[in-house]
Amino acid sequence: MSKEETFKLLSDAVVSCKKDAVVAAVEKAKSEGIEPAEIIEKGLASGMNDVGIMFERGKLFLPHVMMAAGAMEAGVKLLEADMPKDAAKKKLAVIVNGTVEGDVHDIGKSIVSTMLQSSGFEVHDLGRDVPLQDFIDKVKETGASMVGMSALMTTTLPGQREVIEMLKEQGLRDKVKVMVGGAPATQTWADKIGADCYAENASEAVARAKELLL
Repeated sequence: MSKEETFKLLSDAVVSCKKDAVVAAVEKAKSEGIEPAEIIEKGLASGMNDVGIMFERGKLFLPHVMMAAGAMEAGVKLLEADMPKDAAKKKLAVIVNGTVEGDVHDIGKSIVSTMLQSSGFEVHDLGRDVPLQDFIDKVKETGASMVGMSALMTTTLPGQREVIEMLKEQGLRDKVKVMVGGAPATQTWADKIGADCYAENASEAVARAKELLL
């Protein structure tokens, strides 16, 4: 089986929403010597992207999405458990990531967190509907050098700007890079609110984080 076929097998397993299928596909990919980052990015994350698209188009419902996310998490955990100890210790930087208050969308943000983790960053994923002060508190607690914020609705987008203002007020803005994303976010929006970067998808988020932090 070619790499591309294995990636499709991984992606299809996530779309099937079946944890056993994902675990089996991950085991197969590992047996073929494929790196964990590739398994996640080109297989599992690709499948979750497809799930997200089908959900948006009404072809899948929320329970399916949650099952697919759970299946993907099982696959990722399987990879984490097999990572060499020395590799696990190599953390490029600490990043706090979450979906801003009032917004319960989680898929895109979770994929970004997973991709950042697989790329060597220590990620503290705060989840969804995160109170804005929680971003600040977690930055203080972990000494994070970047905060990532997702917003999937125009009504919650201003929360990204509020967190940036809160970082300024609490003397942290110069120490922390800010990355924003989500359907209504754009580079123009990022520039307007003073964010350091905008990322359209998970792969771009990893690239921007490396540009700013390494």
